[in-house]
Amino acid sequence: MGKWFDLVLFFMIIVSVILVMLESVKDFDARYHDILLTLEWAITIFFTIEYIARIICIRKPAHYIFSFYGIIDFISTIPLYLSYLVAGSQVFLAVRAFRLLRIFRILKLVQFIGEASQLKTALKASRTKILVFIYVVLILSVIMGTIMYLIESDEAGFTSIPRSIYWTIVTLTTVGYGDIAPQTNIGQFIATVIMILGYGIIAVPTGIVTVEFAKHRGGATDATSDTTVHLNTQSCPTCAVEGHRDGAKYCFNCGSAL
Repeated sequence: MGKWFDLVLFFMIIVSVILVMLESVKDFDARYHDILLTLEWAITIFFTIEYIARIICIRKPAHYIFSFYGIIDFISTIPLYLSYLVAGSQVFLAVRAFRLLRIFRILKLVQFIGEASQLKTALKASRTKILVFIYVVLILSVIMGTIMYLIESDEAGFTSIPRSIYWTIVTLTTVGYGDIAPQTNIGQFIATVIMILGYGIIAVPTGIVTVEFAKHRGGATDATSDTTVHLNTQSCPTCAVEGHRDGAKYCFNCGSAL
């Protein structure tokens, strides 16, 4: 029953996020405003009852209220009430999208949880290399931006060094808005070099993370490593902590019986 309730809750969250998106479309909102408002109120009341029920069911409500999901649940519930006091606050209803993170617990997507854990470990292990890479890119952008400022004129859009650095970053990342473009032959040659360099730079952080991911993925096959992903979705009735091992009878955080 708890899983079915979570699935219904998950569906309501998706509907709520869609309603917020539709409400931002002025023509659609003008035509169906009353229907959208009625549905939004129905969902908000449902979320309010659900939030209060969670507080009542747990022995120590503070553990839930100040937890990550508790704060998200509260923030995603109050905007419609606040809209009568503060205009435009209903926009914060989009925060409910964060509640979609519950799908990992609700549907027991073990393979995704395991992959996400390995990716997190790989990113953490490669953070120093990535920071050094970003530092080098920033230095390169400052140098190339300064050179472009000296070569190009104000008419081409390079009116200052910061604006030239902006153009360099946009070009280096292969975004290319087109709002600024070099006019001189030398400037166009440098722009070409930056564009080609950009393709190589994009591959660097991907390679760093991929190597670390492969290392940790290989380590996951080691029989001596503890990489088991447990299916237990129980929440402690006392402290609301999740993530217990399969077959656990007591909470690993506070020792209460599950």
